[in-house]
Amino acid sequence: MSFGLAGNKELLEQEAHRLYGLLGSVSYRQDLKWTYADCLQAAPYTLTINQLKKEQNAVILAHSYTVPELVLGVADFSGDSYALSLKAREVSEEKIVFAGVWFMAETAKILNPSKQVIIPAGKAGCSLADAITAQEVRALKQKYPNVPVLCYVNSTAEVKAECDVCVTSGNVFDIAENLPQKELIFVPDLLMAKNIEQELIRRGNPKKIIAAGGSCCVHDKYTVQDVQKLRADYKDIVMICHPECQPEVCAACDYVASTKGMQDFVEKSEAKIFGMLTEQGLVNRLEAAFQDKKFVWPFGTCQYMKQNTLENTFQALLEPQPDQIVTLPEDVLVLAQKSLQKMFELSK
Repeated sequence: MSFGLAGNKELLEQEAHRLYGLLGSVSYRQDLKWTYADCLQAAPYTLTINQLKKEQNAVILAHSYTVPELVLGVADFSGDSYALSLKAREVSEEKIVFAGVWFMAETAKILNPSKQVIIPAGKAGCSLADAITAQEVRALKQKYPNVPVLCYVNSTAEVKAECDVCVTSGNVFDIAENLPQKELIFVPDLLMAKNIEQELIRRGNPKKIIAAGGSCCVHDKYTVQDVQKLRADYKDIVMICHPECQPEVCAACDYVASTKGMQDFVEKSEAKIFGMLTEQGLVNRLEAAFQDKKFVWPFGTCQYMKQNTLENTFQALLEPQPDQIVTLPEDVLVLAQKSLQKMFELSK
């Protein structure tokens, strides 16, 4: 494969300087920061990818959990599932490159049925999206007739098509509270289901949450002991976690929020040190954005998100393979679109 304009040494050096300005404060592994040499190695890819985007009228959406060279080097927009869903509705480009996992690329296709949507990582899975099938949702609906079905955005298009409303970690509590029913079905995050019940009790509007599915392979690993250890090791640390964590972990932390909610909290907080019980990619973004603050990250990397690289993004733009191109049956697309549109309506 040819890198085109990346053969220009002066351009390569300029690009490496640009990347180093973005990535120099970012860890690519625990306590290992990007060097200028790392950026010089990435520069041929970022130069060519950014040029190909212009030539192909393409836009790159990158989830915060993907690698920093994608998020900071080539992405036009980055964020969590909900922010990228909103952005996917607005883009004018003909082609969407979604650096994330398969269900996210499906969501972009559902919202943009006439556009080509490609995902560099191909059919990269998700422990939550893979935890339940459309058939299992139909069985729940038969067992609990007339109970609204909420699906977390971390679900396949087929599952979304069986549900009444899609939700994200940023809006699930408000949507669940505002629905008039006292019983709700929630899939596929068992731990978030427990956190929804606890939060609705705290708000004075208790509801029964009927749950099915699995858990996030990153967030379900954190324990109360992890929280206690970080508090013991770092004075004045502010502990932050995601609602995909165990309820007892959420209770032990100072703040519980979606990926975007965490970033907004850090931006407004006067604290200087934060314990982050979340995926490494968000920590990378925070390190780059708030260099006057310290972020302690014990562990937690999503192997699925990290399957997106500069190399396969370049390849997907140049010559996408069939398993990188998102296609959906018309009936699934239409029904899944309804559950997503309902989410947007209820989030206003």
